[in-house]
Amino acid sequence: MLSEGELSEAEARRVDFAWSLGMVGSLALVFALLSVFGGVAVPVLLALATAYVLNPIVTVLERRGLNRTLGTGVVFTGSVLLMVGAVLYLIPVFREEAAKLPDFFVRASEQVVPQVETLLGRPLPDLLRQRMAELGGRASELLQSAGPTAARLVASFAGNTARFVATLLGLMVVPVLAFFFVQDYPHLVGLVKGLVPRRAVGLVSRRFSEVDDVLSAFVRGQVTVGAILSVLYSTGLGFARIDMAIVIGVIAGFGNMVPYLGTALGVVLALLGLMLSWQGAWQIAVVAGTFLVAQMAEGLVITPKVVGDKVGLSSVSVIIAILAFGELFGFTGILLAVPTTAILKVVLRVVVERYQRTALYTGEGRGP
Repeated sequence: MLSEGELSEAEARRVDFAWSLGMVGSLALVFALLSVFGGVAVPVLLALATAYVLNPIVTVLERRGLNRTLGTGVVFTGSVLLMVGAVLYLIPVFREEAAKLPDFFVRASEQVVPQVETLLGRPLPDLLRQRMAELGGRASELLQSAGPTAARLVASFAGNTARFVATLLGLMVVPVLAFFFVQDYPHLVGLVKGLVPRRAVGLVSRRFSEVDDVLSAFVRGQVTVGAILSVLYSTGLGFARIDMAIVIGVIAGFGNMVPYLGTALGVVLALLGLMLSWQGAWQIAVVAGTFLVAQMAEGLVITPKVVGDKVGLSSVSVIIAILAFGELFGFTGILLAVPTTAILKVVLRVVVERYQRTALYTGEGRGP
């Protein structure tokens, strides 16, 4: 097998330019399929993404002597149990917190409003007092009707048989496809590599490895950073005796994948939790300190140590990419914005490197 060093500069340049064009074309094809055949393309892409994330775990189990099919089953079983456990934990937590809303509005009308009036030195309008009192009763009524309303929504959605069946099939197909993609992952990679011209296979494999390094760094880095931040937020909010501290911490931690979104959501939810579990002004100090310490740790220690410079996307570029892809392709575009931008960064770097070796850039009398 010939390596990149056995290719002339002109040959390597043509291979790199062809690879770059192929990567851009593949990304364009993906988004085109999402726009035209979203109902089919989205489950397949979700399954491929799941396979990409879970493949390293299955590969480790395979290297330790476990059959790949069995290893895939073990990983998928563990993932399903983890998700089911999370759902079983969250449902009663949300139900318990929702049940506190009527009492919160009643306490707000009886305690918070007088304190605000004392602070302002003047009484609040009677209309505001009445609305606060009414919200308690309204909230109770909403909670009682939430179940029947949800049932009616499900029945209405199920009434459109085609849409209901399509959605149900899409949800069912994702784990099935992901299972087979993980099981056949080495074969799929080998199939793609087998299509590459033999003289170029070394260089092309290297370029795909660079893309894999960027994507895996992004996935592992964001998940690790999100997990660490979730622990920090949950611990701090727990010390502040905020209800749903773990839920708010997880949302704020993993929401950090979109710069500043996780922090904003966390602050809003923490303030809501603070109102629902108010015990004193000391809670405000603990909550503020939690978010301040977590943000400083994330910017100065966690992200530099965990993610490093492999992805190399600034917060500004991430925000711009999310806004642009979200505007063009909706929620799916938001999910794919950062990985797509990371891949395009590698493509651009390869193109620039090759361009800087041309006679046009160096000013030499003749090309290589």
